[in-house]
Amino acid sequence: MNNSSNESFEYNEDYDDEICEKSNVVKFGSIATPIFFSIVITLSLTGNILVLVILAKYENIKSLTNIFILNLALSDLVFTTGLPFWAIYHVRGWIFSEIICKIVTFVFFTGFYSSILFLTIMTVYRYLAVVHPLSDLSTPKLSTGIFLSFLMWLISIGAALPSLLYSSLITIHQKDTQSVGCEYGGEVYKRFGITSQIVFFCFAFVVMAFCYIQILRRITGGRSHTKNRAVKLVFCIVAVFFIGWVPYNAVILLRILSDNMVAPFHDCEVSTQLDYAFYVCRLIAFSHCCLNPVFYAFVGVKFRSHLKSMLHHMFRRQSPAEEQQVRMHNFVSQGSMY
Repeated sequence: MNNSSNESFEYNEDYDDEICEKSNVVKFGSIATPIFFSIVITLSLTGNILVLVILAKYENIKSLTNIFILNLALSDLVFTTGLPFWAIYHVRGWIFSEIICKIVTFVFFTGFYSSILFLTIMTVYRYLAVVHPLSDLSTPKLSTGIFLSFLMWLISIGAALPSLLYSSLITIHQKDTQSVGCEYGGEVYKRFGITSQIVFFCFAFVVMAFCYIQILRRITGGRSHTKNRAVKLVFCIVAVFFIGWVPYNAVILLRILSDNMVAPFHDCEVSTQLDYAFYVCRLIAFSHCCLNPVFYAFVGVKFRSHLKSMLHHMFRRQSPAEEQQVRMHNFVSQGSMY
């Protein structure tokens, strides 16, 4: 986040015969980003906390799928904690200390990487369950799920560690004034951060694309209602992932070309349009933290049933007989809510 979003604060003077004025781009970002992030934060907190509550109250947490859903919800919440700071940043610049800069950036990227990794591992697990149902790998033990979760978090923390070590406060020069920014302290670290994001995305995209193509080949052979519903779900997941992350990473690459004065991207008008596209694509991509609960949990029939039961219990006091019936229903339906 910090290695790319803050460039719009700069007053760009890299063009041959003109000073490229980008104050309108900065104004657009300072208005659109806080508003959109406020919506995403609200939906993400509501959706992911609901997932955690329902997992704890109604589901068997020993289920491998539920372990992945639990970790995905946690990683989305970790990712979300960085959004308020970046929303304030776009309005007032970085007003916090350097240590807060480092911590926020580290936590933000930890959530970013872990979310992608857990989406990927869930896809691989679904691929094994559908395409290779008789394989021993399709029915792993609880200890395997715990180990994989620990490994995903360890990789995410390792990938985010450079942001903790090398993020710092810098002075950003603008047309008539200057502001304080929170980003990588050097060009080398900045490019490393961008490269890490793109590598993680490409890895996840290739794995997910392969798995979902194989899943679709397997489940489209039948005509059952369950399989048709699964096809629609798979299509939605792939479409949301593709629409959200491909344009964002494509714009990042184009902006790198612009920064390196590669024609025609070095043109001031083209560079300005890329900045607008970057803001829009980033807002769409970062909304994944509030969309994941919808596509990975809320679409589940059992989840909707648990949600209705919880809301019914909150707003209507049940009789002892009804409470016993609900407990029996939950006991019988223990398993994966996915």
